[in-house]
Amino acid sequence: MRDYLAIGFALCVVCIVAGCKGEKATPAVPPVDEAKKMDTPAAPDAPSVDRPTGAPAVPDSLPYGLLLAFSQYGVVDGNATSDPGPARFDILTREDGEWKTEVVEDTQSNIFHKAMPFAPRGQPPGILTAAGTDAYVKFWRREKGELRPTTLWHAKFGGEFNRIRDAEVADLDGDGTLEIVVATHDQGVVAILKQQPNNKWKVERIYERKDTFIHEIEIGDLDSDGVPEVYATPTPPNRFLAPGQSGDVVRFVPKRKEGPTVVAALGIRHAKEIYVGDVDGDGVDALYVPVEALMTGLGANARMIEPVEIRRYDADTPPDGGIVVARIPDQHARFLTVGDVDGDGKQEMVVASFSKGLWLLRPGKNPKSEWGVENIDRDSGGYEHAARFADLDGDGIDELYVADDKQGELRRYVWVNDRPKREVIQTRDVSRSRMTWNIVEFPREP
Repeated sequence: MRDYLAIGFALCVVCIVAGCKGEKATPAVPPVDEAKKMDTPAAPDAPSVDRPTGAPAVPDSLPYGLLLAFSQYGVVDGNATSDPGPARFDILTREDGEWKTEVVEDTQSNIFHKAMPFAPRGQPPGILTAAGTDAYVKFWRREKGELRPTTLWHAKFGGEFNRIRDAEVADLDGDGTLEIVVATHDQGVVAILKQQPNNKWKVERIYERKDTFIHEIEIGDLDSDGVPEVYATPTPPNRFLAPGQSGDVVRFVPKRKEGPTVVAALGIRHAKEIYVGDVDGDGVDALYVPVEALMTGLGANARMIEPVEIRRYDADTPPDGGIVVARIPDQHARFLTVGDVDGDGKQEMVVASFSKGLWLLRPGKNPKSEWGVENIDRDSGGYEHAARFADLDGDGIDELYVADDKQGELRRYVWVNDRPKREVIQTRDVSRSRMTWNIVEFPREP
């Protein structure tokens, strides 16, 4: 999926974050038509060394920043409550030797499941958000120093929940215009938003199933025919007190009006995360599915029968024939991220699991067999445990950014002598006052 994101990301090289000078909320206000344009900044000089850790020191300024999407909760007497606040995303940048945060809130929803750079055809770039309760897809652009939203789609699905759970962008039909593919709760809607000549957005629902959660969307090309495929993860509604939950991964080919086709049949297990991309360097995409653990019993009597399995599916893999490339001894893993930690041109995968930390996976000589697995930080966790490889300093080597929501920290990892070095770059006073749903990089003003 990273290649498809890079296409949209390259169109957003213009900065959209001028003015991130403090932690203040930017309220949702009426839409505007223009945004300030800036050039892509050059990479900084090679950093010095932080002698206490042996890790490269963070440059005083970075050419790229991070977008972080949140749900947030009220705090009473120093403790987080279950009362949701407005949907929130943060813009985090490194300037003048400091990490600086701009906070953007939207009172029309209580969760941003995703915030990502986006550049519609013929318009200045901005930020695309996918929100829940209420379900909105919005596009934000800066006007006079403030980010202001335009609603692209607002939907009510007719069930108990109205959430846009995920979104990805790609040119699905080859016409040179990016479409937006969204996943929703709880009527199983997968929809494609297509920009029209008048800059309105036409919505086509390509899938709908009652009492169904679609957790994740990925886009790739497993059969290498040049036509993008859309992958989605339908399951029954979440069951927190049951030992098992069923689910599949299905494929659509919108250009050919094909789908849904089950490509991963998970039986009494399911997955809420998938990754599509070329991890092993053979030039061909594969589908990776972190199948959640099979449990028995409840509460104190809960027992793990099978751990999380990272299963690989190629274009010719039968739905019941996924190859287990790694096992993670935890209940679930909701983030897979892929990057090059040491600059050797080979990709690694990090699995961020619920309570057992961060796991580095390396394909071996035969990437269709078991991979090397290493726990790189046990002291990290969270229900989502958002993680992202990104090269914010532009040196050609990825850093790893992780939201440890258990401890309320945003962490940066760099590899020195094949070992990760950890730095905390942001903290919050009440760790459980926010849940991080997504992290993504974007260019900023120099």
